[in-house]
Amino acid sequence: MKYQTEKMKTLLITFIFLLSGVSNLFAQKKETVTVIIEVSVTKYNKGNILLALYNSEEAYMEDVYKSADVLIKENKAIIIFDEVEKGVYAFSLFHDINENKKLDTNFLGIPKEPYGFSNGERGRFGPPKFKEATFNITKNETLKVSIK
Repeated sequence: MKYQTEKMKTLLITFIFLLSGVSNLFAQKKETVTVIIEVSVTKYNKGNILLALYNSEEAYMEDVYKSADVLIKENKAIIIFDEVEKGVYAFSLFHDINENKKLDTNFLGIPKEPYGFSNGERGRFGPPKFKEATFNITKNETLKVSIK
């Protein structure tokens, strides 16, 4: 009887340790970083920068992961995204000079307002490919990206 009691105690203690280990796995939070995107404006010191951050090739130019609408001050706009998970990202932006919340185009569909993409990519006859505009977030630190 004493042997069975000791065996039950051992099993119970083992079960408790296993249970606490499993709960710790679920409680672990994914590592995140702060992404700072600094946009320098060289021509017009007015309006807003509207920026869309994409977290996958499938979502690129379709499903925005995070977005920002930031007023231009002193010829620049600083966009800060907190709690961005490590991974591969790309962004698109435009300078909304007249503050109408849309990218104005001419009758051919060519943008009349300044625009850009991560890595300074421009694209031909449309936005650049996701792979051309991507950047990696791999370290647990603040990432600063500047474009003009």
